[in-house]
Amino acid sequence: MFITTANSLYDIPEPLRDRMEIIEVPSYLATEKAEIAMRHLIPKQLEKHGLNKSMLSIPAPIIADVISGYTREAGVRQLERCIASICRKAACDLASGAKRIRMTKAKLQEYLGVPKYLDDEIEKEPAVGLVNGLAWTSVGGSTMQIEAEALPGSGQIQLTGKLGDVMQESAKAAITCIRAHADKLGIPADFMKNTDIHIHVPEGAVPKDGPSAGISLLTAVTSALTGIHVRARLAMTGEITLRGRVLPIGGLREKLLAAVRAGVKDVLIPEANRKDLEDVPKDILSALNIVYVKYADEVLSNALVRLPSVSVSPALPAVKENPVILPKVGRSEPPTISV
Repeated sequence: MFITTANSLYDIPEPLRDRMEIIEVPSYLATEKAEIAMRHLIPKQLEKHGLNKSMLSIPAPIIADVISGYTREAGVRQLERCIASICRKAACDLASGAKRIRMTKAKLQEYLGVPKYLDDEIEKEPAVGLVNGLAWTSVGGSTMQIEAEALPGSGQIQLTGKLGDVMQESAKAAITCIRAHADKLGIPADFMKNTDIHIHVPEGAVPKDGPSAGISLLTAVTSALTGIHVRARLAMTGEITLRGRVLPIGGLREKLLAAVRAGVKDVLIPEANRKDLEDVPKDILSALNIVYVKYADEVLSNALVRLPSVSVSPALPAVKENPVILPKVGRSEPPTISV
């Protein structure tokens, strides 16, 4: 018998994985890391470097800055290294004559340098063909911008951004779903005859894959084809089928944390994931307006500022339209994408 650890199951060969008893341990949230640092890591490193709280004070907001700006990990090893580095440099300053050191943002940059990581940024205004997806990584969650453009052409589909096989299949399924219900979205049924669709996920050198970007791809392409803006400060996660059903996803806890960190206000998640919210801390849930969706029409009615033929679903507050950019369409029958 042997015991081992891994950051991801996908790299373990299937025959070996089938013979393993797998215990999944979720990554720490930023709030949990801060609590571990304040209770354990800081006292440990102070003692190790011959310091005490009266000599070096590290406030909780500074620890939060260390976590977000200098670490990207599931655990706290790098966080402890950063705290140890702060203690060493503080000990040198104290030995040089300083009486007491209280860490500030300026002092933090002096000790650790410029932050290595920046928080994910999202668009603050509605945009056409731009959707904020949510991704799970081995070191937590992150937001992932998905861009789509509809161009004059001959029906070609171009996927860029180093997308894996699963994500490429999700993109093709989303486009087929749109084609099957194009008339109900105000899109010409034969739009693929003279339209090319380009889908791009920025940070092209970073591999991206997983079965949870379907509804993000559906929304981005629909927005690009109709010219209708996607709501600002909105993110989503969920897989889509050809018939427009939204399938559940994994890693919801980490994804919602990433949404809060990026400044997202509204999140669309699959209805089947409602039960998974029990594992999400209450402070994260209180910071988000979570909308549950089962079908593609619910996704679009909540994600787009309007639909060509229906008013916005009441699950989210209405977004004021720009009548120049978003002309009204005189249709009244509601779209029905779910079959």
